[in-house]
Amino acid sequence: MIHLPRVAKEIQTIGLYDLVLQDVQKITGKQKPAVDEIQETLKTHPQVLQDYKQINLEYNLSNIHLKNIEVEKLPLDCKEEAQKINENLEKLREIEKYTLEFEQSSTLVIIFSVEFFVLFSVQYFIVLLNLKEWQWWIYGFFALSIVAAWLYAKKVKKQYHINSALFEDLYEKTLDMIAELENRGCIDKKELIIEECEEHV
Repeated sequence: MIHLPRVAKEIQTIGLYDLVLQDVQKITGKQKPAVDEIQETLKTHPQVLQDYKQINLEYNLSNIHLKNIEVEKLPLDCKEEAQKINENLEKLREIEKYTLEFEQSSTLVIIFSVEFFVLFSVQYFIVLLNLKEWQWWIYGFFALSIVAAWLYAKKVKKQYHINSALFEDLYEKTLDMIAELENRGCIDKKELIIEECEEHV
């Protein structure tokens, strides 16, 4: 569902992907690789494509370069399958963020940020407000917050694992469904491709 010509063009022209472009430059040995050379690099070096996808997920941009099928324009015998594909595409967009490694997700950053704030608050209450007689209670609260953060991180990490597996399975099934619908002459996949990202325009 990722459209390689679009990926190659974005890597070549959009500053967001400069680090990926630098990798392509090293691989091709060219300062200004052409779009077709970038596209070939994406095929021969899967890590480059993976880095592109990672950047998109970090910036809440989708790697699913297909729009929903316009069901109302289809023959009656194609509508049910097309509607199911649309539902799958929506679900994939919704859980796509879970394909990031949990350790690289914004959730972990938020957890650390909250814990840093709690630690700062602990020091504030003890030192600035002169609450030394309460310091063990305050440190106890901080220790409890660490345990709570650890338990929450563990729960979210499990959620990432489950949704990542669901994404992979649903992705493959949806691709098969699209191919089947195209073989039956119901749709033309080329018409579903989103050629450029509106967020970049």
